[in-house]
Amino acid sequence: MKSEFLTGRLAREYQTMAKMTRLYCRANCSDNEAQSDLCPECDELLAYAEKKLDRCPYGGEKPTCGNCPIHCYKPAERQQARVIMRYAGPRMILRHPLAAIQHIADSRRPVPERPPMQANRRRRNRPRPLQP
Repeated sequence: MKSEFLTGRLAREYQTMAKMTRLYCRANCSDNEAQSDLCPECDELLAYAEKKLDRCPYGGEKPTCGNCPIHCYKPAERQQARVIMRYAGPRMILRHPLAAIQHIADSRRPVPERPPMQANRRRRNRPRPLQP
């Protein structure tokens, strides 16, 4: 699954989340009988993750979500993502070793300075209306 909004490190983080979600869903979701795509709950979480990555105030300097001082996920989605990552994390080394190593390297990067309040990638990239 490729994101149409994200580029650079944010796109790579989304790809890692998609791979982890796919691993989890194929093994644990009973709704996923075809074993080819995600169940509706996992698909919703992945869309939610893409939206949150797109709107991250850190932008390209974003730390991994586990190291981020700003917790932007709602509690239910955060718990669901935690469950997925605990299951899929150890299995990523065998199934997607390059993505796992890149994620470990990213998690060791220092956390950048906190962005100013109301810093939002969507808001920054949106063209301003013309003033009369």
